[in-house]
Amino acid sequence: MSGRVLRWLAVGILLFLVAVPLYWIVVTSLKTGRQILMSQAIYIAKPFTLENYTYLFEETRFVLWLRNSAVTAVASTMLSLAIGAAGAYALTRLRFAGRRAFGALVLITYLVPPGLMFIPLYRTLIQIGYTNSLGTLIVAYPTFLVPFVTWLLMGFFRSIPRELEEAALVDGATRLQTLWRIVLPLAAPGLLAAGLFCFTLSWNEFLYALIFIADDGLRTLPVGLSEFVVSDFAFWGQLMAAAALASLPVVLVYIYLHKYMVGGLTAGAVKG
Repeated sequence: MSGRVLRWLAVGILLFLVAVPLYWIVVTSLKTGRQILMSQAIYIAKPFTLENYTYLFEETRFVLWLRNSAVTAVASTMLSLAIGAAGAYALTRLRFAGRRAFGALVLITYLVPPGLMFIPLYRTLIQIGYTNSLGTLIVAYPTFLVPFVTWLLMGFFRSIPRELEEAALVDGATRLQTLWRIVLPLAAPGLLAAGLFCFTLSWNEFLYALIFIADDGLRTLPVGLSEFVVSDFAFWGQLMAAAALASLPVVLVYIYLHKYMVGGLTAGAVKG
C-alpha cells in the first residue's frame, strides 16, 4: 500500500512540475499588459482578454512563421527517417568491412552537440551556394537527426527475426521489398518514436534557423518569437500567447500518435 502511495505521489509531483509552467503560460497570455506589469490577477486572468492572440494574427507574421516551421519540421523528419531507416537496416542486416566501426561512429556523431557543427556546416552550404531558404534547414537538420534515428532503429531491427526476411528472399522478394513490406511495418513503433523525436527537435530548433536564414519571410517560430524581446524588455503577453500556440501542434502530435505507438506495441505482442 505504501509503495502505491509513493508511486502516485511521484506521479503527482511530476504532473505538477509539468502543468504549472503550462498553466502560467496560458494565464499570462490572457492578461492585459497592465495586469502583467502591475502583477494583478496573478493566478487567474480576471478579467481575461484575447487581445494578445489577436495581435499575433493581425500585427505579426505569426501564421507565416507557423507555416515555415511546419514545412521544415515535416520535411526534415521524413528525410531523416528515410536515411536513418536505410542506414540502420544496412548496419544490422548487411555484412561489410568496418560495419562495427561505422555503427560506433554513428553513436559518436549523435553525441556531438549540434552547436559545434553549425560552423563547418554553414561553410559547406555557402560553398555550394545553398543558403537562406527553407531547403537549407531541411538539409541541415538531418545532420543531427539521422544519427539518433539510425541508432534507435538499429535496436528495433535487431529484434525482428531474420527468418521472416529470409523467407521473403526465398520467395523472390528483393532487399528493398523486404525492408518496405516486412521490416518497416514491424518496426512501426520505433519509427513513430523516432519521428516524434525528430519533429520535436526540428520544430523547436533555434540556432540553425537563426544563422542560416536571413530573409524575414523565411523565419521559423523559435526565431520569430525572439521579436517579442527587445533589448531588456519583453512583451510578455504576446510572447506567452505565441508560446502557447507554438506548443499546441507538438502536443497534438504526441496525443494523436501516442495511441498508435501503444497499439503497435500491443499488436506486435499478440501476433503469432
